[in-house]
Amino acid sequence: MKIVESDFQAWMGGIQARTEAALARLLPPPHMAPARLHEAMRYATLEGGKRVRPLLVFAAGEVAAAPPERLEFAACAVELIHAYSLVHDDLPCMDDDVLRRGKPTCHVEFDEATALLAGDALQSLAFQLLAEYRLAEDPRIQLKMIDLFARACGSRGMAGGQAIDLDAVGKSISLPELEHMHILKTGALIRASVLFGAHCGSGLTEPQLESLDRYGKYVGLAFQVVDDILDEEGSSVTLGKTAGKDKQGGKPTYTSLMGLAGAKQFASELLADANAALAIFEGRATRLAQLADFIVHRDR
Repeated sequence: MKIVESDFQAWMGGIQARTEAALARLLPPPHMAPARLHEAMRYATLEGGKRVRPLLVFAAGEVAAAPPERLEFAACAVELIHAYSLVHDDLPCMDDDVLRRGKPTCHVEFDEATALLAGDALQSLAFQLLAEYRLAEDPRIQLKMIDLFARACGSRGMAGGQAIDLDAVGKSISLPELEHMHILKTGALIRASVLFGAHCGSGLTEPQLESLDRYGKYVGLAFQVVDDILDEEGSSVTLGKTAGKDKQGGKPTYTSLMGLAGAKQFASELLADANAALAIFEGRATRLAQLADFIVHRDR
C-alpha cells in the first residue's frame, strides 16, 4: 500500500512541477509592459495551489493515451481559468477575502483595479492557448473543447454558480439547490478538466466519455463537500485561506444543511460513485481513482 501511495505522490509531484514550469513559461514575463499587470498575473497563478485540475487533465489523458505536450497546454489553460476565478472571487465586491494560498490575495498585494484586470487577462490567455496550440487529432474536436471550456466558465457554469452563491447569502436553500449551485460554480471546470484530458487523446468510445463526465461530476461535488468540511474543521494556516469564512458570512454549505457527519458520509458516497463510473475502463484509470481518493481525503 505504501509503495502505491509513494508512486502516486511521485506522479502527482511530477505533474505539479511540470505545470508550474509551463505556467511560468507561458505567462507574460514580469518585466514586459504593462509590468504591474503581468506581475499580478504571475503572483496570482504561480507558487501555490494543489493543481487539482491539471492533475485531472493528465490523469484522464493517460486513459486516452494523449501526448503529454498536449496535456501540458490543456492543463495550463484550465489552471489559468481557475486562478482568474480565485482573483475575482476574493475581491471586495464578491467574497471580500484577504488570504489565498497562504499569502495576501491579489487585490491586497496590488490593488482592486489591477486584480480585476489580472483576472480578465488570465482568462483571455487561457483561451489563447486553446487556439494557438494543437490539442486534438481532429480540429473539430479542438473546437468542441473550446466550446466546452466556454460553457464551463460562463453563465451556465462557473460564473453562473458564483452568481447563485452570492444571491444565496443569508438565505435558506434546499440541498438540491445547493448541489445545482456547486455543479456550476466548482464542478463545471473540474468536469471540463477531465474531458479536456480525454479529448487530447483518441480511441475512447462515447460510453467511455460519458463515464468520464460522470466521474467529473461526482469528483467536482466531492471537492466542494470536502471544502465545506475543511472550512469548518481546518485552520487558516493549514488551508492557506480564511477558515470559517463561509459560516461567518451566512453562506449555505453542505455542513450547514447536512451537519458535519452527514457531509462526511456524502463525500464518501460521492467517492464510491466516482470509482463506479471508472469501472468501464477495467483498471486503466488508476490515476483518476487515486485522485478521487486524494480529493476526498485531503486536509487543505
